[in-house]
Amino acid sequence: MKRSWLIALFCVLGLASPVRAADTVKLGFNIPLTGDIPDVGESSKNAAEMLKKKINDAGGLKVGDKTYKVEFIYEDNESKAESALSATRKLITQDGVIGMVGPQSSKQAVPAAEAANELKTPMMAPWSTNPNTTKNRPFVFRGCFLDTFQGPTAAKFASEEFKAKKAAVLYDIASDYPKGLAEDFKAAFEKINGPGSVVAFETFTTKDVDFSAQLTNIAKSGAEVLFVPQYYNEVPLIVQQAKSLGFNKPVLGSDSWGSGDLMGLCGDNCKGFFFVTHYAAAGAQGKTKEFIDEYTKLYKKTPDDVAALTWDSANLMLAALQAAGPMSGDLAKDREALMKAMAGIKKFEGITGNMSYPATGDHDPIKCAVVVKIDDAGKFAFYKSVCP
Repeated sequence: MKRSWLIALFCVLGLASPVRAADTVKLGFNIPLTGDIPDVGESSKNAAEMLKKKINDAGGLKVGDKTYKVEFIYEDNESKAESALSATRKLITQDGVIGMVGPQSSKQAVPAAEAANELKTPMMAPWSTNPNTTKNRPFVFRGCFLDTFQGPTAAKFASEEFKAKKAAVLYDIASDYPKGLAEDFKAAFEKINGPGSVVAFETFTTKDVDFSAQLTNIAKSGAEVLFVPQYYNEVPLIVQQAKSLGFNKPVLGSDSWGSGDLMGLCGDNCKGFFFVTHYAAAGAQGKTKEFIDEYTKLYKKTPDDVAALTWDSANLMLAALQAAGPMSGDLAKDREALMKAMAGIKKFEGITGNMSYPATGDHDPIKCAVVVKIDDAGKFAFYKSVCP
């Protein structure tokens, strides 16, 4: 590419000439506005609406010698895999989007990605960390690190920070994201501490609310840390029940803790715990702080990692569209040109960190992770950065 990605991003947000109503670029958003994790959908849409307004208020998006109004189309995947699949097909075949942002959760992103790739439409998965989302799918891209990086990061942190030689894991076996991450954590922890050092590897099924049998086994196992790669709405029940059954060791979480109203649901029970995630709002600087301040002013709450990753993912896709050059008007050709431009990204400066895609292999960004601590005020405070 002849211009830097920083300049491309500036152009996305910069001034442009007035647009005509017919000159419109459509992006689809496949997000969970209802279902088990509606806060994830709300954060996604909030960030997208903020970006759309910023671009259109500045005059639109300049692509080649034309300026386009940006239109975002939202489809509710209801936090279900089958709904994510139908939403993907609708956005691509009926709504005529040039690209799609989401789904967020791996359980929905993996099947949606298969359909997007078959239909040869670029898809950006902001928050899906399961490797299968992008595997052998040239039209599918990711905005976050992989579980194969996150799992070992959590295992190493548990071993070094807590001096843990024995660990337990509790996860939903019916969901792609926690299942894959639990397995990655186990493999990495046992590589560090020896075979059998994960002394309890307990499972449950989606929508279970009684974890007493699994947590009793964990409490008796001698584990010095419990890894829980579950969503914000599930963690509070698990933590509360663990404490009531006498497990008073550290509980370590994953990036799914950082979305939604974790602290509103968990309260004091989660204070002092750590989790691996994509960015920390507390103490942010530069462009990240500007994003946080604008989002907080608009929505009266601090943006979570889903909002930040959605912002980066949509911006990256739009910057790549600009870099691809003039659009032909043939949607199939323009989708392919966008895919090639996204694959050619060398450095994109996002608010969740810099992103680049390897020249070969799947479209998974080389990117750092952040470990945050839930402090005494219930804030997600930066603790340390971990890079590949």
